[in-house]
Amino acid sequence: MRCTAYCTASSYPLRALSEKLKQYYSTTNYRDSVHIVYQTNQSDIFFFPYGVFVCWGLTEEEERKVIGMINSIASESLSSFERDEYEFSYGEIARIQRDELILTNKDVLTLLAISFGLAQSCKLAVFESTIDKTIEKTKHLPKDLASKGKIFLSRREISRKIGELFLDKSSVNLHSNILDEPDFFWEYPEYHPLYRDVSKCFDIVPRLEVLNTRLEILSDLLQILSSQLNHQHSTTLEWTIIWLIMIEVLIAFLRDIFHLL
Repeated sequence: MRCTAYCTASSYPLRALSEKLKQYYSTTNYRDSVHIVYQTNQSDIFFFPYGVFVCWGLTEEEERKVIGMINSIASESLSSFERDEYEFSYGEIARIQRDELILTNKDVLTLLAISFGLAQSCKLAVFESTIDKTIEKTKHLPKDLASKGKIFLSRREISRKIGELFLDKSSVNLHSNILDEPDFFWEYPEYHPLYRDVSKCFDIVPRLEVLNTRLEILSDLLQILSSQLNHQHSTTLEWTIIWLIMIEVLIAFLRDIFHLL
């Protein structure tokens, strides 16, 4: 059977989402999540506030219907969705692998504990993609500085780059807390080992460390661009002062020597 994690937006307002979903489905609110039982085949869907939902046992067509249903409530919908797909089944011994999940029971809280890890991995993939694209778009700037001694951009272009970098960096920093261990496990500590196994299987902690390293690279690049912008501004002021002095000297020369003024 299919298990799929989708990241479709920056965030979901869970209270509004719950109010809408309860009109059509059996809905349960947990800490930092909303659970519904999908009526077609009694499958489970979990929604998380950081714009991710995890489906258990739905077809791809049914998943698209869910996306269409929540699209009007989602905040800052993504132009292209992130999707992670797995196969799951039931057996005597639980086992979690990157593309296959084997469960020992159909307990909703078991599914939710695993879904927390899958949702975080999916959201982390969105952050990774955003930062990778940003670094790829700007990697020529340090090269120009190293080989030519300056960045060949106008002040407006540098200001725009600074704004773009800051937005990408802050979009990750502002939501980085979602990758912490969920508060749900304070209430249900017996399910924490499942979440920990998922987190370990999908390398969430090492991936987060790599992401933080890349954010530091962006911070360094922001400082370089800011320094370049300040340098250009200082150079412009210096040349403005030089031209003003030259004009003043010229006026004095014309007045005192040629008596033209």
